[in-house]
Amino acid sequence: MSAKFGPSGSSESFLREGYKHTHQAPAWLAARGLDAFEYSAGNGIMGGIATFQKIGEEARKYGILLSFHTPYFISLSGIDPEKRMKSIDYIARSVAAAEAMGADTIVIHAGSASKISRTEAVGLAKDTLFKALEALPDTTVRFGIETMGKQNQLGTLEEVLEICSISPRLCPVVDWGHMNARNVGGLFPAADDYRRVFDLIGKTLGYEYADRLHCHFSKIEYTAAGEKRHLTFEDPVYGPDFEPLMEAIAKDGYSPRILCESAGTQAEDALAMKQYYLKLLHD
Repeated sequence: MSAKFGPSGSSESFLREGYKHTHQAPAWLAARGLDAFEYSAGNGIMGGIATFQKIGEEARKYGILLSFHTPYFISLSGIDPEKRMKSIDYIARSVAAAEAMGADTIVIHAGSASKISRTEAVGLAKDTLFKALEALPDTTVRFGIETMGKQNQLGTLEEVLEICSISPRLCPVVDWGHMNARNVGGLFPAADDYRRVFDLIGKTLGYEYADRLHCHFSKIEYTAAGEKRHLTFEDPVYGPDFEPLMEAIAKDGYSPRILCESAGTQAEDALAMKQYYLKLLHD
């Protein structure tokens, strides 16, 4: 196995070249040498089952691995029980969409940790996910819990791993840019700094979770409170840099799926990562 690369959502170049429909993305991505795509439903699940099935057909035809990002307004840790129950419904709808397109993972934001203690927020998130797993016993779609970029959000790496420990059907989604922004920069200056994350995941959940890690990558501007906005690889100020990550996975033989979330240049920046990674493999 080897690492896989692709964009999250449609790049500006995809739209600029006149493409309008997501089912056209797999052929477009394959022609550029990419092999993964994350369908973004951050603002809500807009498509119907037939649309998702068409995306899946095209993805299988062109060898594109699919994942599905659930709506941003899901809150696993919300203190309002009714809102948490609605979040379970959004997760169920996301699973149905993922199954229709053949996506193997849905990506979920855990929610806020600003009005209660972080320990209480983790407990609520576990409870919400336990109920969601119980409501969807037959799906093979993994529930990916994402590390978050703002300090008032639930989603440090340690919190994500604790949440994922309740079921093998849960997996961490490491957003390297989020982690760096949450730390107010400087978190990943070298390959060994990335390795520590893989090591912790392997020790906590098992080697296979580290080996097949689902992750996001982009440079992100931050303030003292963490994440502000996503940037492109052209930005010379904010990190993290992708080269040390490629060095770590190429040398250690990990096979992650890396979805690029750059601001408009997702496909181009994903390809830059893949080309650097392949060069390291063949040097």
